[in-house]
Amino acid sequence: MNILDIISKKRDKKELTKEEIEYFVKEYTKGTITDYQASALIMAIYINGMNERETTDLSIAMAYSGDVLDLSKLGENIVDKHSTGGVGDKVSIILLPIIASLGIPVAKMSGRGLGFTGGTVDKLESIPGYRTNIPINDFIENVKKIGISMIGQTLNLAPADKKIYSLRDTIACVDSIPLIASSIMSKKIAGGANKIVLDVTVGKGAFMKTQEEAQKLAELMTKIGNLAGIEVVCIFTPMNEPLGMAVGNSLEVKEAINFLKGFMPKDLKDVVFELGANIIKLADKGQDLEKNKDMIIENIINGKAYDKLLQMVQNQGGDISYINDTSKFENAQFIIPVKSKTNGIIKDLDAEEVGKLACILGAGRIRKEDEIDKNAGIILNKKTGDYVKENEVLAYLHTNKEDIIEYAKSKVLEIWKI
Repeated sequence: MNILDIISKKRDKKELTKEEIEYFVKEYTKGTITDYQASALIMAIYINGMNERETTDLSIAMAYSGDVLDLSKLGENIVDKHSTGGVGDKVSIILLPIIASLGIPVAKMSGRGLGFTGGTVDKLESIPGYRTNIPINDFIENVKKIGISMIGQTLNLAPADKKIYSLRDTIACVDSIPLIASSIMSKKIAGGANKIVLDVTVGKGAFMKTQEEAQKLAELMTKIGNLAGIEVVCIFTPMNEPLGMAVGNSLEVKEAINFLKGFMPKDLKDVVFELGANIIKLADKGQDLEKNKDMIIENIINGKAYDKLLQMVQNQGGDISYINDTSKFENAQFIIPVKSKTNGIIKDLDAEEVGKLACILGAGRIRKEDEIDKNAGIILNKKTGDYVKENEVLAYLHTNKEDIIEYAKSKVLEIWKI
């Protein structure tokens, strides 16, 4: 068996066997298959697709390319949450401390930014000192000790997915249902949770642009989960415009912190509460979704959720003075207000275009090895349906790249359709 035969087989729209998929995953993880060969196969999969059996085999092969965690010592029901990605999606940083404050253990592994969407790990690392790369044993001990730990995907947990994930981002092969489903489910299988709430985003700022595509992805991930003995619940979240008001790493962290202090943009609140209510139900802590939402708001009002965030950040080396005073976060060198040239109502605000603009400002990756500017991004001042006056600010651009400022300003005036 060799990689050239496997590439040509998928190039010619043929079905790969379980053995061929396992061979690719094993050898690419070891490094005997090169990045450019893996890129060719990933591109062939992107173009020609995979059936359910192939996708399931890929998920399981990637899950078992490294360690598979046993989290049973943390409790009978270990519930995980995962989003298929969006623009301004800081939900995990808000939601999971809330869940932990309700006595439900949270052992969360997250990824980095992919395409025009942000990554939870990149956001957490914008908190000075916060360590996302810790040993698995420390990860589990953290959950035992304080009920929550949020880290990056470790090298020995689904390492094949980690390599393929970063490769997809740099060869324009992100929005593929088989690749998204297998990436998510491989991490979930390896991560040790027995119940998962999947936030399937749909719309202009998601990889799934239509409800039909989102439904296909949800059904596929549910089937993979069932085969692996995992109970999966899928919640669909609209992502036609960015979630909340901040796009970019430290900017989103600040918005997440302020949310737990009671400043809750409605669209963000709706998503956090819906996902949270379902996690509480899956964890057998409450079967009535509305009552579960009451539990969430209670722990925001009484400060327990915010305290849990502080505890988590401090426990993983982060400087909690930045959480207590978000003005301590470093600002980008340039903060530019972009003003409307007319009166009217915002009729459209394309989340994908906003995400791409944030990448240009420095908040995302174009190449695999790119460093993210943690301070770059966009603060939205007006969203769809808002009335805007001439010379009123539409958005604030945060960047350290002086040479792209004029271009970025012109893009705002194109994206915010009045």
